[in-house]
Amino acid sequence: MATGVLQRVASGLKHTRNGLRASGQVTVALRSVSGFREDSWFKSLFVRKVDPRKDAHSHLLAKKEDNNLYKIQFHNVKPECLDAYNELCEDVLPSIHADPEYPCELVGTWNTWYGEQDQAVHLWRYRGGYPALTEVMNKLRQNKVFMNYRDERGKMLLSRRNQLLLEFSFWNEPVPRPGPNIYELRSYQLRPGTMIEWGNYWARAIEIRQQNQEAVGGFFSQIGRLYTVHHLWAYKDLQSREDTRNAAWQRDGWDEVVYYTVPLIQNMESRIMIPMKTSPMK
Repeated sequence: MATGVLQRVASGLKHTRNGLRASGQVTVALRSVSGFREDSWFKSLFVRKVDPRKDAHSHLLAKKEDNNLYKIQFHNVKPECLDAYNELCEDVLPSIHADPEYPCELVGTWNTWYGEQDQAVHLWRYRGGYPALTEVMNKLRQNKVFMNYRDERGKMLLSRRNQLLLEFSFWNEPVPRPGPNIYELRSYQLRPGTMIEWGNYWARAIEIRQQNQEAVGGFFSQIGRLYTVHHLWAYKDLQSREDTRNAAWQRDGWDEVVYYTVPLIQNMESRIMIPMKTSPMK
């Protein structure tokens, strides 16, 4: 019985195949498959190829000649406590910066003027990388002045967050600046996997944006919110910022950098910041 069923199924398939050939449907189907393959091959020519990487982007993009690690802190302060918070920071943070027992430097400390309001931003540099960071943390736990500062600070804050950063090899190291200046911190959240592309384009772009010495530092995150890039700029005032940014569009290559890097960005944010009184960057 089973043999009879199989014979009938085979016979039915044979008749179906013959009928399709007679009607030309198989030819149409084959052409359709062929067209699909050709179309896929054609489209593949325009798919962006990403070369496999055999090293971490921190090794490919960071400076090789030093071992600096940066920490950026964002403190959202209760509005009624902002003046007291600034005074507290101005009393304590410069003493840590000046003490040779701590292998760290306060690069800059600011209040946000435009952007998130009632916010303080601190940027620290640790010469010696993660071991230096660990050493500073351990010593600060034994520092009564700092521990009192931290307790008082906690009463004034709504929230805080930080990131550990490395600096791009093609940016200058941030150094103290005479003032008065305003500072712009432009933060970019990139699509995962695009940091190398970003670095390749900005390695050329930074030459365009150095004309007025406005470039202060460029960093990318290692711990905290990942695939974040921070560019720090200095200007005399808001009009100077506007003039400098507009002038960049008159230089060869800037439009191309913008065109190719915008698709890499998921979101971006700009802060205009004013230095605190004791900030090394004025």
